[in-house]
Amino acid sequence: MSSALVDLAQKTAETLKKYNIVKIISHNDTDGITAAGIMSHALIRSGIIFHTIIVDHLGQEIIDRLNARVCGEEGAVLFCDMGSGQPDLLNQLKDEVLIIDHHQIIGDHSDHVQINPHMVGIDGSALLSASGTAYYVACAMGDNTDLAGLALAGAIGDKQRMEGPNGDILQQATDNGVVSVKKGLKVPDGPVDEVLLTLVEPYLDTAGDKSATKEFLDQLDISGPINDLAQEDMIKLASAIALKIAKRSEPSIVQSIVGDILILNREVVPNIHTFEWIINCCGKKDQPSLALSLCLRDSSVLDEAVRLCVGYQQGLIEQIRSAEELVKEMTNIRYIALENAVGTGIIAGTMIRYVCPDKPFITLNKVEDIVRISARGTDQLVEKGLDLAIAMRDASVAVGGQGGGHNIASGAHIPHSTEKDFLSVADKIIGGQLT
Repeated sequence: MSSALVDLAQKTAETLKKYNIVKIISHNDTDGITAAGIMSHALIRSGIIFHTIIVDHLGQEIIDRLNARVCGEEGAVLFCDMGSGQPDLLNQLKDEVLIIDHHQIIGDHSDHVQINPHMVGIDGSALLSASGTAYYVACAMGDNTDLAGLALAGAIGDKQRMEGPNGDILQQATDNGVVSVKKGLKVPDGPVDEVLLTLVEPYLDTAGDKSATKEFLDQLDISGPINDLAQEDMIKLASAIALKIAKRSEPSIVQSIVGDILILNREVVPNIHTFEWIINCCGKKDQPSLALSLCLRDSSVLDEAVRLCVGYQQGLIEQIRSAEELVKEMTNIRYIALENAVGTGIIAGTMIRYVCPDKPFITLNKVEDIVRISARGTDQLVEKGLDLAIAMRDASVAVGGQGGGHNIASGAHIPHSTEKDFLSVADKIIGGQLT
């Protein structure tokens, strides 16, 4: 493991142990929720009282809420999967602040205890997620190796590679029996027809269409639970899926659908892709308590969580299919404008990975008086100079909003009725990056 990162983790752990009460504020995607789960476990085991709040973004309303109930000298606020890009907000807090994040760092955080892979030259967008960073801190707080599965699930949720620090966590997990590895198709478990019908990773042209899905599987003569498929049938199915998505996806995405499947031996859902799917769906359906309960290994909520996720996934597929008809194109970007949609980050990611990968894709989602932005790129676009963190930050600030994230995936919030100006600025910035 990186000695510099371990040193930062040790400093963060020692600071946390000084407090009797810790408020955890974390993001509502898989990485954020698993990071919160890891730190919740670590605090419980250290005898520290905690309260966890899962949010969809860090804004002024969160700061006001925290300042309304101050912990005082005996407590602190711990931000997970957020905070590194919002020093102006965090500086308003009356309580002490700690940050566990992996997004690009903006501004001066000298007043805060922070651990972020970017601080030691590690790419937080590809090689270490917030949950992985939280795992480093948890291990510095005590014997918490059993939490490695949560860290790896967060990395899978953020489409990260099992290399570098992530690879170190995986090695430690397998060495200690926390995780097992098998070969297979990297999709959730379940009856193959039901899985393919609502699958977005990978996204097939048959998704959401029962008759088309049945015809596809009948031609392959494949049925039954994915986990029970014979190796020959698994290879046949994987090859057929690869052929379907190869028409529009990058080669790296086609190659990524088959390989090592991580089995989480300590979690309530063993298949990492099933576990990641459930955690993310619960977060996006505004039921993060279910997701956090699963991270805390409460199996009693599993059936409820699965039912919620099935409905969410069906609605998401319908939105993606509809979105394909709404795509608009500018000189350097593509975008869609939605209202009160769910899973806009997933929609943006699906569109650029499986439908139109040649330009960055932006989803705008009007919710009440704000517009939430999700922007996604590809590895090839990043290699050409794309940095969506900068583009979303600068374009949103230009219209009175805020944004940031990673070079390949970022987000923003902007005021209502500023969409046209935001898109114009973003298109210009991205054009400059890709020139």
